[in-house]
Amino acid sequence: MTIGGRDHQRLAGAISVLGENARAIEVDATDADSLRHFYAEANEIDDLVVTVTRRGGAGPATALADADLLGAFAGKTVAHLVAVALALPTLATHGSITLVTAGSAQSTLPGTAGLAAVNGALEVAVPVLARELGPLRVNAVSPGVIETGWWDEVPEETRTEMFSTFAQRAPVGRNGTPEDVAKAIVALVENRFITGVVLPCDGGLRLT
Repeated sequence: MTIGGRDHQRLAGAISVLGENARAIEVDATDADSLRHFYAEANEIDDLVVTVTRRGGAGPATALADADLLGAFAGKTVAHLVAVALALPTLATHGSITLVTAGSAQSTLPGTAGLAAVNGALEVAVPVLARELGPLRVNAVSPGVIETGWWDEVPEETRTEMFSTFAQRAPVGRNGTPEDVAKAIVALVENRFITGVVLPCDGGLRLT
């Protein structure tokens, strides 16, 4: 297994968990040359999972003119698509690509129009890529509210209240964990008869 990312310390931590059969290569998915280097070092790839993201785009409609929408699209939508394009020469013909979008693309939560646009643009590309690149499979996982460090910038009291509210709204009665998302990704990677699918992993929150 080969993993990539920009943060050396996080990569080292991941390797300590994954064990000696894994290796890490530093890569910046917003830099095409960095991606080319990564794929050259990784060599042949059976299954590619792209999880790159960038903050930005959140906020009410009245603030969108001042939001960093270009940066949000560049750091998420564009980065995913470029990562896919540059991976193709090294991907196994009967392998897979799994992208990670966000539940904002499938919800109607006020204040998330920018996020919905960024992730929605990526989600509508999934079936097109699946049709174009077959038999290579292309899917995506769309996580809902997942309790991770991604939310650490939100003040603790606000974050706790927010998590409680979303957990009560979700039909399953809780928020997600990183393990929930990982299992959804593995399901798409391992099932060789699924392609062109955006799989919600949100505890049913999009239904509320």
